[in-house]
Amino acid sequence: MNKQEIEQLGLQLHQALTDRQAVVPLTERNPDMTLEQAYEVQLAMIQHRLEGGQKVIGKKIGVTSQVVMDMLGVDQPDFGHLLSDMLYVDGAAISLDGLIAPKAEGEIAFVLKEDLHGPGVTVADVLRATAYVMPCFEIVDSRIRDWKIRIQDTVADNASAGAFVLGGQGAAPRDVDLACVGMTLEKNGEVVATGAGAAALGHPANAVAWLANKLGPLGIGLSKGEVILSGSLAAMVPVQPGDQLRVSLGGIGSASVRFV
Repeated sequence: MNKQEIEQLGLQLHQALTDRQAVVPLTERNPDMTLEQAYEVQLAMIQHRLEGGQKVIGKKIGVTSQVVMDMLGVDQPDFGHLLSDMLYVDGAAISLDGLIAPKAEGEIAFVLKEDLHGPGVTVADVLRATAYVMPCFEIVDSRIRDWKIRIQDTVADNASAGAFVLGGQGAAPRDVDLACVGMTLEKNGEVVATGAGAAALGHPANAVAWLANKLGPLGIGLSKGEVILSGSLAAMVPVQPGDQLRVSLGGIGSASVRFV
């Protein structure tokens, strides 16, 4: 793929997001697309968002469970960018008019108080650089039709990022055993998913360290004040108008969201 083709795919994904019209998998038309090229498409897509006035306020990590890695045929997670218009506060109502096929995930979010630059970032470095961890919903959404994705498709599509909701409270990362934190996700008052911190690469701080070390050779760091979503702790939960969701993380707190 040449630069022009990458730019065209980035524009196509941006248009799909704007118009809420999913496109056929990119890998159907570009079966030889590499992961590196997929990240270039992602950056091209993000550039259109930045030109529209959005700002990058963090990163998200995906594909952190072995089950999903096996499903997509990869041996590592992926990442995407969090933009300012994706952030919602605890208890927010999110309109599904701006989404295509949304699903909710319960996660642990890290809010950084120091920069992190790889390579060589360790779990201890992540914990030291984190101001607090927070309960979080990530609302994933795919601009790829029917979620028929290979890893290159979701990477190009900004790791299927849609929106995210931060809880109203947090905890110091060293005050909680993040690997053992239990998660309960309720939908309309019924428990629909449970998980633990270890679901994210064995420890959610492992996921953040992976990201810092992945970005380091590219000259990109994780910056003070950024929000880092460390990966889903259970299966995705489809949502539709009228649904109310609540995620609870032991020792950290809870977050809630409703969809209209």
